[in-house]
Amino acid sequence: MILRHLSIVNFKNLADVRVDLSPKMNCLLGQNGMGKTNFLDAIYFLSFCKSAYSSIDSQLITHDEDFFMLEGKYENEDGDIEDIYCGLKRGQKKHFKRNRKEYKRLAEHIGLLPLILVSPSDSMVIDGGSEERRRLMDIVISQYDPSYITALLNYNKALQQRNVLLKMEEAADPALLDVWEMQMAAEGERVYACRKEFVKEFVPVFQQLYSRICSSSEEVSIDYVSHCQRGPLLEVIRRDRHKDLAVGYSLHGIHRDDLDLRLGGFPMKREGSQGQSKSFAIALKLAQFDFLKRTNSRTTPLLLLDDIFDKLDAGRVEQIVRIVAGDEFGQIFITDTNRDHLDKILRHYSFDYRIFTVENGALTLRMNE
Repeated sequence: MILRHLSIVNFKNLADVRVDLSPKMNCLLGQNGMGKTNFLDAIYFLSFCKSAYSSIDSQLITHDEDFFMLEGKYENEDGDIEDIYCGLKRGQKKHFKRNRKEYKRLAEHIGLLPLILVSPSDSMVIDGGSEERRRLMDIVISQYDPSYITALLNYNKALQQRNVLLKMEEAADPALLDVWEMQMAAEGERVYACRKEFVKEFVPVFQQLYSRICSSSEEVSIDYVSHCQRGPLLEVIRRDRHKDLAVGYSLHGIHRDDLDLRLGGFPMKREGSQGQSKSFAIALKLAQFDFLKRTNSRTTPLLLLDDIFDKLDAGRVEQIVRIVAGDEFGQIFITDTNRDHLDKILRHYSFDYRIFTVENGALTLRMNE
């Protein structure tokens, strides 16, 4: 899938942006706070129906404005144009349309425009809580398996209802607990099976990419940790129901799944240097790209690289450049404050590219130099 044209109105600090894009490499240059990341977030929104950085849609509307609008014209592998539109007015629900037809459920859209975003916030996968690592799995799996989203939503609904019962001052109805626990177990086992298969196929690719970026033999590993590994999930949940009643929430289930990230056999969070941690996070994202491309052979994902070269030595930057400039990658968007990094990419390759200067929310196309 190629994003040919993007229109943005009143999205964060991007008041009115309308640009034609290169089918291969699009570079956005500018100082911090000018709108480069907001531009990438607009593209992300059109793929996932939400922002990568804000959970409240109304906060994305430009200050003192009443609405925002995003519209992307994509070219698919058959050469057909897909028109994707999103509009939101303050106080109203957002409208998402494909070729002028509105979706009944936003979940129907996920996976149409596969995308991987690599950004400084990826460090949270290593340094943050387990929810960050579950999100890593969820973002990828949901883009190629629609049933996964349904199972995850159903599980979260059952979990929420069970937690309501657990928090009640009066004794919870055991029959109602049984109902929600059975739904948690059934949907949770489906989610677990998908995550387990994903990690099994994902890890070797990640390890290979990490080695290429670092040009070293450092041993890195990822292990999937889940309560489902203790036996049938329904039994695991019910075994400690009395503890859940005491604390007022569910202690067991796939909502507590985690990924154990290691460097040389030790926790990455504790042992990794700044460069190793950033390389680890970037390798995770590039491996996600590879996985999505292999599982959805008809569509090459978009790759968004937001300020990824900061705090990396020249050798790692060069290796990343070589990787993303390869034929296996499709359309790429790169932001940076440093023109030197982009020059290193562009001087060695003859592919089509466009460079935009971003200043105060406005994009200006620069002549290729």
